[in-house]
Amino acid sequence: MSDMRALYQEVILDHNRNPRNFGPLEGANRVAQGTNPLCGDNYTIYARVNDDNIVEAVGFEGSGCAISKAAASMMTTRIKGKKVESAEQLIEEFRAMLTGELDMQGDHSLGHLTVFEGVAQLPQRVKCAVLPWHAMNAALEGDEVTSTEGDSDIWSKE
Repeated sequence: MSDMRALYQEVILDHNRNPRNFGPLEGANRVAQGTNPLCGDNYTIYARVNDDNIVEAVGFEGSGCAISKAAASMMTTRIKGKKVESAEQLIEEFRAMLTGELDMQGDHSLGHLTVFEGVAQLPQRVKCAVLPWHAMNAALEGDEVTSTEGDSDIWSKE
C-alpha cells in the first residue's frame, strides 16, 4: 500500500469516527440540507456568517458513508474563519480536484484536503465526497436544499 493511500485511509477513518464540528450550530444564519438519494447520504450543513462576511462557525449533522462524513468534517475545519469568497473558492477547488480539472501541481489552497484526490479514481464515490461541499455552497448562497441527483448540477458554480 502506498504511503498516500495509507494516509488517505487513516484520515478518512479518523474523521469518520471522530467528526469535527458534528451537531447543530446554535445561531446559524445559513443552513442547507444535502442528499444523495442513490447511496442515502443526508447532511444538514450549518454556518454562522458575520457582518464582515466571515464564516465564524460551521457545523453539520446527518449520516452517510465514511467518505462523506470525513469530507464534511474536514470541510468544516477548513472553512471556519474564512471569508465567504475564500470558502467559495475552496469549494470550487475541491470540486475541480474530484473531477480531475485541477492541476494538483499548480497553485491551489486545498492543503490537507488533497487526501481526497484518490476519490477521483472512484467515480461511484465522487458524489459522496462532494455532497457536504455542495450543501455548504448552497448554504452560503442562501439555498436550503440541494441534491446530487435530478436537476442539480454539482459541478457547476451556481
